[in-house]
Amino acid sequence: MPHAIVQQAQPALEFIPPDYQPWLHRLVKLVLPFLLRAQKIQRVEATGIEELAGLLAQFQARQVRLILAFRHPSTQAPLVLAHLLWKTIPTVARHNHIPLRSPVHSQFLYDRGIPIWAGQFTGWVLSKLGGIPIQRGKLDRTALKTARDRLVNGNFPLAIAPEGATNNHSEILSPLEPGIAQLAFWCCDDLAADDRAEAVVIVPIGLQYPFVNKQDWHAIDHLLTELEQDLNLSSLLPSSIDDPAARRYARLARLGLQMLTTFETFYREAYGQTLDPNPADPATASTAYPDFARRLQQLREVALSVAESHFNLPAKGSISDRCRRIEQAGWDRIYRDDLDQLSLVARGLADWNATEASIRMGHMRLVEHFAAVSGSYVREKPTIDRYAEVLTIMARAIAWTQGRSPQSVSKLSQRIAKLQIGQPINVSDRYLDYRQNRRSAIEQLTCDLTNRLEQSIQTSTH
Repeated sequence: MPHAIVQQAQPALEFIPPDYQPWLHRLVKLVLPFLLRAQKIQRVEATGIEELAGLLAQFQARQVRLILAFRHPSTQAPLVLAHLLWKTIPTVARHNHIPLRSPVHSQFLYDRGIPIWAGQFTGWVLSKLGGIPIQRGKLDRTALKTARDRLVNGNFPLAIAPEGATNNHSEILSPLEPGIAQLAFWCCDDLAADDRAEAVVIVPIGLQYPFVNKQDWHAIDHLLTELEQDLNLSSLLPSSIDDPAARRYARLARLGLQMLTTFETFYREAYGQTLDPNPADPATASTAYPDFARRLQQLREVALSVAESHFNLPAKGSISDRCRRIEQAGWDRIYRDDLDQLSLVARGLADWNATEASIRMGHMRLVEHFAAVSGSYVREKPTIDRYAEVLTIMARAIAWTQGRSPQSVSKLSQRIAKLQIGQPINVSDRYLDYRQNRRSAIEQLTCDLTNRLEQSIQTSTH
């Protein structure tokens, strides 16, 4: 995620074509265990592998076209998915005598912004592994056309994170974007046009990151102390709170309120925003902490409106929709295809425009950090995993406001990456419904995929 202010207008963003290179695949496969350990992922566990291995064998036999729809709760998801495809599935296939040829791999959609904040080398690696970049805030016809072609004709399945972005919550599923359903039905269209009999199948893949040691609270308490210092809070609490678990939650709640207050003060003083201390909002009245939930929602609205007003954008749609719209508007002012035609004065103003756009996009980035935060996530289930997720969100938001990369926040402790392969969805069986009512079929497919990914969360946590 970007953390530095752009100072100058840049050349227009170019599409980075996928260019799969087997030699790089083999190299990254060799270093993958070290990359996982660097992310404090001790091991990868998966269930439902045999069925997925069988589907991959059918894909190689040109009997099905596959979309792997994986949960994306954190930035480690691509590494975990790579481990699943490159190591776990081939091993299971050999043990079960499933005829699966090497290499087992997938092409994948990724956010075009990743090479911007992670560097051109990252973009080069993603390209050479077969990645397809997409600009999420607009109709990216080149990316969609490429993804559609690879889904129909590619040598590997297509992996997509239907949530569109990370939410840093293993046990909360963000709303799914309908694009994955549309791609699946487009694939049905293209196969029918070519008189091909392959079935189009979507495989839901759940993903969570529980701690290895569920009783090791040292790292959690240490991070609590660090965040208290960042916000000038004393670690002392009223002596009446003597239970360790209650004291820990009281510290977390106080941190959350202090962060809210700090950001509210910023928007009042820097942008003259009015934050009503007691607006009537029946939607939050039944929550565990209605005041916190209300204030957080209000802060998100204020931050988005500061960006939207600058770009003359409407305040409509979901938080994700609004964030993507703001991002694209900012990119349109920063990355331009007319720089060579500008006079020196116009170029200076273009740089000024780009700097202002970058600053305004920062408000959207702040909202992204807290997009899935509810205020009751830990209270409902005060596990070490939920504490870690919420505290990491806070730590990354603070790092970002300080101009540091959010990814610089150290991982708390050793984790397990748990994958659950859900029941596949045969999209071809729904193709007739799609031909009769496209919108309804897309909505129903998106709903069913949502339910199956939700089931993966429920199964893993019970």
